[in-house]
Amino acid sequence: MAGFTGTLNPQQREAATHIHGPLLILAGAGTGKTRVITARIAHMVAEGIDPAHILAVTFTNKAASEMRERVKDMVRGGKGSKVVLGTFHAFCARLLREHAAAVGYKNNFVIYSQSEQSSLLKRLITRLLTKEESRDPAAVQARISWAKNNGETLGDPERDVDAAIMAAYQQEMRALNVMDFDDLLLLGVQALEEDAEVRSLLHDRHRYVLVDEFQDTNSLQMRLLRALVPAPYNVCVVGDDDQSIYGWRGAEITNITEFERFFPNPKIVKLEENYRSTTPILHTANSLIVHNIGRRPKRLWSRLPGQEPVRLIVAQDDKEESKMVASEIAQANATTHRPWEDFAVLFRTNDQSRILEQEFRERKIPYRVVGARSFFDRREVKDVVAYLRVIHNPHDDISLLRILNTPPRGIGAATAELARDRSVERSQSIWVSLCEDDFQRQLPQRARAAVGEFISLVSRYYEAAHTQGTFLAKMSEHLLHEIDYLDWLRRGAKDPEDCLTWENGVRGLLDNLQSFDEKDRLKGLGGFLDQISLDDSREDKDDITAKQGVCLITLHASKGLEFPIVYLPGVEKDILPHRRSYLENRLDEERRLFYVGITRAQQKLTLSWVRFRTKWGQKQTCLPSPFLQELDMQYVQQMDYTRHLKEAPPPEEKASFFDSLKAALREGDAG
Repeated sequence: MAGFTGTLNPQQREAATHIHGPLLILAGAGTGKTRVITARIAHMVAEGIDPAHILAVTFTNKAASEMRERVKDMVRGGKGSKVVLGTFHAFCARLLREHAAAVGYKNNFVIYSQSEQSSLLKRLITRLLTKEESRDPAAVQARISWAKNNGETLGDPERDVDAAIMAAYQQEMRALNVMDFDDLLLLGVQALEEDAEVRSLLHDRHRYVLVDEFQDTNSLQMRLLRALVPAPYNVCVVGDDDQSIYGWRGAEITNITEFERFFPNPKIVKLEENYRSTTPILHTANSLIVHNIGRRPKRLWSRLPGQEPVRLIVAQDDKEESKMVASEIAQANATTHRPWEDFAVLFRTNDQSRILEQEFRERKIPYRVVGARSFFDRREVKDVVAYLRVIHNPHDDISLLRILNTPPRGIGAATAELARDRSVERSQSIWVSLCEDDFQRQLPQRARAAVGEFISLVSRYYEAAHTQGTFLAKMSEHLLHEIDYLDWLRRGAKDPEDCLTWENGVRGLLDNLQSFDEKDRLKGLGGFLDQISLDDSREDKDDITAKQGVCLITLHASKGLEFPIVYLPGVEKDILPHRRSYLENRLDEERRLFYVGITRAQQKLTLSWVRFRTKWGQKQTCLPSPFLQELDMQYVQQMDYTRHLKEAPPPEEKASFFDSLKAALREGDAG
């Protein structure tokens, strides 16, 4: 027994050796959760439990495969490979392969990928809607997914367009003997809840069930677990309610905070010794999270005293903040030879990455964007850049096809295909084909007029872009106004928040162009396009190991990761907490998100906020996040970066800094 648990601390050992009945392991950030889970499985097998009767479920394929390798290493004699281990979706897929008939499917059903779902939805939208109506397939797909995971419909198909699309989609899926990822869970639950024979078989097969990342489970996954685990409830769940940050996508924090309601009289073990971070970082994190009501009390501690205080910095504006982050990272890399991968910048909103990426590119700091699309990978940015590429070089076929009917201008897929076929036949660009009179004569009157207008548009802006001294930002703004691009985006938005994100993306690119005009206008449009093409190969961008460099990562995507040195910019009201959280009553979740960000840091943590942030091309006044007022400042060092750049402040000014911070926070509360 000591072989499995000899290296565990007392609380970890207690969690690993408690086998029977319901067990809730509250595993704080960095407390060695995975070691405990694998030691527990090894202990169960050593105690004589058939590994084939153990089911361990987690959320991602990556987590499942890591756990599988650890269990194989720890459980000798090949027994580890008999443990049933995988994601919720993989478990349900196996269940349904065996019992598809219980839910009206054949066993050889196909599982559609997201792109296949999207293609089917596009076909149905074209079939069901008139030309005047429009629906964004991605938005409809998201609504259908939400409905399935919440066990709801989208309403009456006779009255609601999305409900009609969903009904047709489900009908088509059944006819094709196809399921999507949400169906796997939904139909897996249905088979267990409604078919006593299936339920009995699964109860006998999976006598001990373990669920990792339990705070991320939704109501459908809890239904699955309850149907799967009969009395005496041999179920172990591992999670941390303080890291429950996915409520916006359906995660139910009550699954963990009210675990006793689902499985009576559980054993509860808290893992609080943190092996990741220093005392200053953990003390600051603890002082924040205690303000959440209804949480299960827990206090992280560490044997690592640490040399660095947590830094809280105020900068004048977002440019100064991003310069501070980039210059410190560059200096640390140059002087201490720390690898770029030791550094991470965590941000709350995708919009924040643009100015950071720009600063990193200018300083030639390698970076990878994780958990958010790179600014230059965003759909609206790609659209505008495609226009600029065609204006620079009309023979760029890929960019031309992207913008040919974006926004719609009456050049349909048939016209595009004709032009493409002609270009292949004659070994010329699509632009040349479009411009040829005999090609245009083949087209119906409406399409011919639309092609003529498109050629005129590109030709006019080509001339402007190739005129020495043209201001690219003004030219691009004029172009977007002429093609009604922003109005078209607004019409297609399902959610006002989508619209705001898209408009921010367009505005961000215009800001980039403005900056280029100020510094490098003589290099022309070609110079700008070259600049943004640098470092643009972003395959596997959500796999942190796939690319080297400083990690730019959203707070949501950072959960489960750790970095020696962490920067957390934009700790401001309406960013963190996000302004939406006030309307949706999600301040507790935003506080947990901030807590997750703080606890990613191993050795050094810098929090920062700015007095002014540029939004929509205008400088707007910012207030510090109200969460900063909740931090215990025992291990926090504060600095006014703007003043620091000018001079070293005298001691009395240092002492007054926090007073001014508190005054700003009070002003924010009053507002």
